[in-house]
Amino acid sequence: MRDFQLPGRSPARATEAMAATSHPLSTLAALDMLRAGGNAMDAAVCAAAVQAVVEPQSTGIGGDCFVLYCPKGESNVVAFNGSGRAPQMATVDWYLDRGFSELPKQGPHAVTVPGAIDAWCGLLDDHGRRGIADALAPAIHYAENGYVVHDRVAADWETPEIDLSADEVAARIFLPGGKPPKAGDVHYQPELAQTLRLIAKHGRSGFYEGPVAEDLIARLRHLGGLHTLEDFAATRGGYEPAVSTSYKGYGVHQMPPNNQGLTALVMLNVLTGFDLSALDPNGAERLHLEIEAGRLAYRDRDNLFADPEHVAVPVKQLLSASHADRLRAAIDREHAMTDLPQIDLPGSDTVYISVVDRDRNAVSFINSTYYSFGSGVVGSKTGIVLQNRGTSFRLDPSHPNCIAPRKRPMHTIMPGMMTKDGRAVMPFGVMGGGYQPFGHVHLLTNMIDFNMDPQEALDDARVFYNDDVVEAERGIQPSAIEGLRRRGHKLTEAAHPLGGGQAVLIDWKKGTLTGASDPRKDGLALGY
Repeated sequence: MRDFQLPGRSPARATEAMAATSHPLSTLAALDMLRAGGNAMDAAVCAAAVQAVVEPQSTGIGGDCFVLYCPKGESNVVAFNGSGRAPQMATVDWYLDRGFSELPKQGPHAVTVPGAIDAWCGLLDDHGRRGIADALAPAIHYAENGYVVHDRVAADWETPEIDLSADEVAARIFLPGGKPPKAGDVHYQPELAQTLRLIAKHGRSGFYEGPVAEDLIARLRHLGGLHTLEDFAATRGGYEPAVSTSYKGYGVHQMPPNNQGLTALVMLNVLTGFDLSALDPNGAERLHLEIEAGRLAYRDRDNLFADPEHVAVPVKQLLSASHADRLRAAIDREHAMTDLPQIDLPGSDTVYISVVDRDRNAVSFINSTYYSFGSGVVGSKTGIVLQNRGTSFRLDPSHPNCIAPRKRPMHTIMPGMMTKDGRAVMPFGVMGGGYQPFGHVHLLTNMIDFNMDPQEALDDARVFYNDDVVEAERGIQPSAIEGLRRRGHKLTEAAHPLGGGQAVLIDWKKGTLTGASDPRKDGLALGY
């Protein structure tokens, strides 16, 4: 139980249904959908659509989507991969012949074909009660009539990772009056409202065919991109088997590669060999073990993860007990490893949504345009911000994640699902680009090893190993910082909050739901 004399918030508690998102308007839209007879999938898509308007720096219909779903709370996890692909003409030789050493972070060559709308429409057709028109209605309202810019959104808008002024359409829409909106300002996106109306009317074809696709292709080709109408029309997401491990009696489930979710499972397999519960949850030794397990797992990620349609990814080997044993043996509890390659993990802006309905359908849903405002390329007539997932590809022909025609890049956004005794226990997720596997592991070990409720577990201060230093949030205790330095870690204060997450915990015995939303974002959890 939290100390009520200190800043913080209690978890949300309810019996019927619960939604947790990173924006109040999104949570409200999800609850309205649930109370109007929609189920958890309807509510999740509705919430994601609202956030595509009110959190334009983090997500949009020009991005990608991944979903884990437990129908009626059963433990069989349905996994949907809604990540887009490189254009058919995007060969590695095309880029190397033109002097590219890496994929750019901004502009047309950073853009992969968006997969979100295909995913939304397919998931509603297969698992929803309401159609895409109902799911998009609140988003259309906010795009057309305006929405108030919230505080974290405004902070992200102030310093995006790409230059909004470099694209005339992006500047016109997202720099009104030549500058970013401030918290409390009202922002409008009328072009996006019209686009959403077309999708509401025509469904998937309203995005991947006809005037919307034509506008996006014209914009990309004008800027030098390789995309074609055929690339858009051919875009299809699909169902894939989830990857899973067991951690101290709980099943933990993730998306398989091309997703990075497997990284969190490798970390958990390493950490299961340590008695974390005997340690100070905020002490140096616990954080050191988490950091070292992460460094080892990220080495696997960077060397091996890619689109399994193009290369073989040794998932079974990576999840094996023998692999975990080998990695664990490399960890010294008193000294940081010195022989691992440096990793540079850019952050990203993402939205994560957790919903459980009265039938205990449990949805773990994540949607993103990657960097803040994606590629910075915006459709001239449609108002769609296009993602920059292409920047995750490599240009080394020998690397598994090298760009290739219609290939999906290694992807950072990862929904999570926890199960136990044949039932779903908690859809959860932690946003933040490369931080996400660290975030998942920190959340789960806080709850399982240290008996924190979901809100306490999300509130807890975080560290992250990146670019050869440990980034520590200001909430990390001075004694823990000193203990990490004594073990050989280089420490720096985190320039920005590390990630942001949501979770909904199901208590089957009591018949209750407990929801949590990260204070690092604007959102909240609400139920009824």
